[in-house]
Amino acid sequence: MSGCLETADRLLTTVIRGARGCWPRACAWLLRYELEAAMDRYWQRARPEIGQARIQRHKLLLLGHYAGDEIGRRASYLWWALSRAGHHHTYELGITVTELARLRAELVDVITLLDTQEVSSCRNATTPS
Repeated sequence: MSGCLETADRLLTTVIRGARGCWPRACAWLLRYELEAAMDRYWQRARPEIGQARIQRHKLLLLGHYAGDEIGRRASYLWWALSRAGHHHTYELGITVTELARLRAELVDVITLLDTQEVSSCRNATTPS
């Protein structure tokens, strides 16, 4: 388990002095960072030139083509949900510990899939006729 995931777990399970009100967003950002790190590890194995891209959205868009549709959809949803949870939205309730715990569990599943996914060529590429 990485340092960010351990810190996120600590935010989810203990009260940290001085973090009242900001801990859910901090936890969401830490979880999103873990997702991005897992994608970077995958891209370093699969296509290092894609892994060098600085913008995560581009990597997410290509993930389904290389790692499979299911992994691509799950990773995209996680990235969206964690990004949304990390931002303050006036007049909206913040994310709850239960929602964060569910996203964390989903994240661990996606990380496992990415880390064990066999590297292959683009699955949805169209071939010229």
